[in-house]
Amino acid sequence: MNRGKFITFEGGEGAGKSTQVRMLGAALEQRGLEVVITREPGGTSGAERIRELLLTNEGEGWGARAEALLFAAARSDHVEQLIEPALAEGKWVICDRFLDSSRAYQGAAGGLNDDEIMAIHGFGSAGLLPDLTLLLEVSPGVAAQRLAARDGDNADRIGAKSSSYHASVAAAFRTFADQEPDRFARIDGDGEPASIHSAVMTALESMLGRAS
Repeated sequence: MNRGKFITFEGGEGAGKSTQVRMLGAALEQRGLEVVITREPGGTSGAERIRELLLTNEGEGWGARAEALLFAAARSDHVEQLIEPALAEGKWVICDRFLDSSRAYQGAAGGLNDDEIMAIHGFGSAGLLPDLTLLLEVSPGVAAQRLAARDGDNADRIGAKSSSYHASVAAAFRTFADQEPDRFARIDGDGEPASIHSAVMTALESMLGRAS
């Protein structure tokens, strides 16, 4: 049995990742592929409990190192219990955020060295990387409108951080995409969901051709 493909969506707050994850999952299933949709932090019962700790306001005192370790612990369980078994069964796994979010949020924006984040990932998740990372890039104004419509005044602990923090996150994602053009596909996320989905499918053309 051929190993499945691991696709991740990345981007800042309000990028529309969750919508595009669902649309891609439906499109792949229509092509007869077995698909697992998941998210980070989360995806398993243990990782979802860590998600609650990370994203609620009860965790306001955590620094970047504590956050990085908690995200890595959640990811380790996620990879071992869900992602790797699904890939071994030939399924396509689509994940809303993965390692690159830790590199951008706790690494670049949080002041940690990228090598430190990668070292934790090497131990916790055996260095697993996606086959393709779809980076949804949105302008700050569009992101703000989407977040206001979605969350109102109820942003989670990370979403509520300063605009300069989120600007650093966006810059980090751009840097990663420039450094790893074979793994990243940059998608303009400012448009309507259907047009963004079309760009996503275009980015997947060669991979889908090999799977057919």
